[in-house]
Amino acid sequence: MAGGQYGVVPAPPTIVHLDADAFFVSCELARRPELRGRACAVGGRERGIIASASYEARAAGVYTPMPTARALRVCPGLVLIPPTPGLYGQVSARMFDLCGELTPWVERSSIDEGYLDLRGNGLADEAALAAEVRRLQERLWSELGLPVSFGIAANKLVAQVASKLRKPRGFVVVPPGGEAGFLAPLPVGRLPGIGPKTEARLAERHGLRRIGDLHALPEDLLEAAFGVGWREVRAAAHGQDDRPVVTEPGDAQSYSQQETFAANVRDRDRLVRVLKGMVDELLPKVRRDGKRARTLTVRVRFPDFSEGLRSRTLPEAADLEGPFYPLLEPLLAAAGAGTRPVRLVGVRISGVEAGSGQLELFRGDEARRRRLARVRDELNAARGAGALRHGHQLANPADDA
Repeated sequence: MAGGQYGVVPAPPTIVHLDADAFFVSCELARRPELRGRACAVGGRERGIIASASYEARAAGVYTPMPTARALRVCPGLVLIPPTPGLYGQVSARMFDLCGELTPWVERSSIDEGYLDLRGNGLADEAALAAEVRRLQERLWSELGLPVSFGIAANKLVAQVASKLRKPRGFVVVPPGGEAGFLAPLPVGRLPGIGPKTEARLAERHGLRRIGDLHALPEDLLEAAFGVGWREVRAAAHGQDDRPVVTEPGDAQSYSQQETFAANVRDRDRLVRVLKGMVDELLPKVRRDGKRARTLTVRVRFPDFSEGLRSRTLPEAADLEGPFYPLLEPLLAAAGAGTRPVRLVGVRISGVEAGSGQLELFRGDEARRRRLARVRDELNAARGAGALRHGHQLANPADDA
């Protein structure tokens, strides 16, 4: 994206909408790749309906929720796949786990759709942000066999519209400030909440066929067309939406953090200090949630965007920082850090289980460490994060050299 006046570079779009393409069918085809390219559908043969149809089946006239018997008449060569219990939830969970490695701000709006907020990821411009999301799209395909479409924009509404434009495996970026122009030539039915019947009524009664037709429409005509919700429709037509990405409530299944460096880093000692600081940020959250965790994953990204990813699992789950510290340096080495300059590092703590929280179960030094951790957590909660820090969190002049 070109810079603005006085050399100011516009902020990149930061909201991502992901939409898994033909999700149920795609989950099944990942297990049976020999069926790719054929007209396939997930559904019951006896008194059933089509729950998901491949794009080849859709081209043949199969749609959801079409009765299965009719689908077989419309497309005699249709490969009908019975639903696999438990599969779709597992694939969905893994999909969002991979999203969580890019950003902790993930909203699951359904089993196959969600939003990511990439603010604060250290991505300075639109090209860098788009490259990161492209890598996520490729990982979902290579690791899960899952085709996913992405839309990137300044807000949720425009990102959602963008993700649905070029399926399957679409990828559309809308630069900030271009929301209204992006939406203008699209059919009115592309706006969320306007279904086929409403779209037909707007065209027949009011001559409204494109979203751009709404831009200059006087308020009285907007109200006549949309009733009391006309203001919301006008805002949507201009690509205005201030809804935040809301992370999923309830128990966390993993905790993650990452940092992109302003300049590539080769010093492994510095990388270990950074990762220890991340562990120090994440373990208080584990304790706050009354959890313990077993697995630590270190992620490294190099300047050519290749990655190293290594994990270790503790013999027993822990909610103190100490057991995780010794894992960091060997995991960094195994991931390739130190031999090549590093662009990004991150950690993920998973294998989460309920913690006992009963100090009497712990003896001697561990009980003292747990009391100290509790005091540190309380002080940081009262005075602000970082009020009380470990020594390795203090600034090292060599890091800025």
